[in-house]
Amino acid sequence: MINSAFHNNPYPTYQAMREAGPLHWNEEFCGGAWLLTEYADVASVLRDPRFSVRRAGGWANSSGPQAMQELREFKRIFSRSLLFVDAPQHTRLRQVMNAGFKPSALHTLAPKIQQLVDGLLDQIPANAQFDFMSAFARPLPALVIAEMLGIDGADRSEFVAWSDDIADFIGSPTPTIDIARRAQTSLIAMNEYFRGILAQRRLHLGEDLISQLVIAEASGGIITTKELLAQCCTLLFAGHETTRNLLGNGMLALLQHPQQWQALQNNPALLPSALKELLRFDSPVQYSGRRLKVDVEMHGKTMKKGDLVIPLIGAANRDPAKFTDPDALDIHRNQGAHLSFGYGPHVCIGATLTYMEAEIAMRSVMRRMPGLTLANPSDTQSWGQNAVYRSLNALPLHFTAAATSSSSPTEAAYA
Repeated sequence: MINSAFHNNPYPTYQAMREAGPLHWNEEFCGGAWLLTEYADVASVLRDPRFSVRRAGGWANSSGPQAMQELREFKRIFSRSLLFVDAPQHTRLRQVMNAGFKPSALHTLAPKIQQLVDGLLDQIPANAQFDFMSAFARPLPALVIAEMLGIDGADRSEFVAWSDDIADFIGSPTPTIDIARRAQTSLIAMNEYFRGILAQRRLHLGEDLISQLVIAEASGGIITTKELLAQCCTLLFAGHETTRNLLGNGMLALLQHPQQWQALQNNPALLPSALKELLRFDSPVQYSGRRLKVDVEMHGKTMKKGDLVIPLIGAANRDPAKFTDPDALDIHRNQGAHLSFGYGPHVCIGATLTYMEAEIAMRSVMRRMPGLTLANPSDTQSWGQNAVYRSLNALPLHFTAAATSSSSPTEAAYA
């Protein structure tokens, strides 16, 4: 199932799997896993408490016998992450984290996002070819998360490098011990970085999310220091990966469909619905994972307690039983929710932030680069070889300078 052709375009494989049946056992995927292909099943599993997210240890151990001993610290840190804990622990941690994602907090962040967007766009030369990923899509999410956490955006090259190593591990159905070691080294480095930040915040609180978590820690019993560190690492890693891939995949899809791109430029009010369609059309996160707490019967097959279940989000988002003509991009589509941010109790806590960040970014790109085009429309794009995080290695673009000013107030939607 997983090869270079799949990484370049997984959707024909998903279609073939759906046509062959809704549920498949694959021996080679993560050492053996059930793969779900249909929207209704994926949505059901993502909200079903029988399907546990507590899978960090098993994931690490899948790298081989050495991993069970070598990756202890990796498993300890990740096992405390919001991504890998069930209720009631998940409920408690999410309540603490929600403070940074309230509408009032995001409203305050919006002008800074606009400033960061404009700063990156100011550096892109007009009337020349540039790489959208390295110039814009990669640095922006790291800068925004740094602003939200109250840390130095100048450290973003380290953030990106750490995130890439962790993503390589998570995105490999059969990670090698070398991939796992690099991921552990980067996760530990990220954890220690935040340990130093926490020491500073305990002396001087600010208005950032880390300060809010420190206050919760000090109040006693709400969140421990080790849990706090794990959540900081999760925000830095997950926030960066999802948003950069939405920007890259979304821009590519729009420019490959010039009529849709033109319609959006003619009517920027379509941008909120367009972003939902871009997330459905080419999801930044292609699948999630669950471990069964009990035996479960589905489609005439018995999935055993302890089995790994893979809800294929990318396949579900193109299920013709849910979406008409699912392989077509339609920014006017209104056929229900995509599953790219998950569903149920574990729906992505940063979804609203990602939407806001992407809307400000895309709106600014449309205004300042109205003549944006693919630099080499006939070329095959270079995709990362990661099964979970669908990401472009590069996106060469060309634009002609607009006559409008580069500076602007924050978009009206967030004013």
